[in-house]
Amino acid sequence: MFNQTTVTEFQLLEFSDVREIQIAQFIVFLVFYLAAVAGNLLIISAVALDHRLHTPMYFFLMNLALTDLGTVSVTIPKSMANSLMGSRLISYFGCVSQVYFFLLFAASDYTLLTIMAHDRYVAICNPLRYETIMNKGACIEMAASAWLSGFLYAVLHTSTTFAMTFCSNNIEQYFCELPKLLKISCSNLSLLENIFLVLSIMAAFGCFIFIVITYVKIFTTVLKMPSSQGRWKAFSTCLPHLIVFSMLLFTGTFVYLRPIPHISSNMNMVFGVIYSVIPPMMNPVVYSMRNKEIKAAMTKLLGLK
Repeated sequence: MFNQTTVTEFQLLEFSDVREIQIAQFIVFLVFYLAAVAGNLLIISAVALDHRLHTPMYFFLMNLALTDLGTVSVTIPKSMANSLMGSRLISYFGCVSQVYFFLLFAASDYTLLTIMAHDRYVAICNPLRYETIMNKGACIEMAASAWLSGFLYAVLHTSTTFAMTFCSNNIEQYFCELPKLLKISCSNLSLLENIFLVLSIMAAFGCFIFIVITYVKIFTTVLKMPSSQGRWKAFSTCLPHLIVFSMLLFTGTFVYLRPIPHISSNMNMVFGVIYSVIPPMMNPVVYSMRNKEIKAAMTKLLGLK
């Protein structure tokens, strides 16, 4: 039996104990990581350096890219290092850091996507007042509130989780995932943390309802536009956001609310990769492919034009 005073490190789940597969996993994760880092850094650089992209929509997109960059940097490098060294270990402090920063970036990401829906609503449904409502000060305040909510969310869950005692140090995931830590807890505080998780799901569902209502209003307005070109232009500014939000929503729901009570360890890791790696890697692709301004800024940044 273990408890909090004796646990100095945790053992993460490994993809395989076969050396060749460990090396293959390292290479695959390296490709994923480099793709995610390169894509999100390109978004950040393009928005920061191109004055034409100094608008609220791209300001929030830059913040979203920062959260995606943080998310993949929290989990993938440690897993790559363990695969390369044939190890499963992560220190107690390393596990605390993973939980905290993953929750910080994930919560900030979700809040930013909610704010971006509001930005599109004002731009399409109230264009004459857009610059007044979405002024520089308001945008900074909204972005700051997203990061602050992520900070508070991460502090709440991390402090409660690691105030608990643990009956084991084996985590059934390739990184320190909150639900898997609750599974090995033998503390009464686990009930409190589960209550916090339920409240968090309710808050996330509230954001989901807000985004749905917002897009109903947006589509209602777009369909009333007399010009088909105007309708397509308005819709095209919303499409990347909708794709990114749907991807995050479905992968997160698939992992945390799936109805399968018992699944294999390998499937657990696959689900972990699906929601922690795929969205941050794909978001830059979605925005660059569906957005002419971003595509033009990236082309200019890379010296291809």
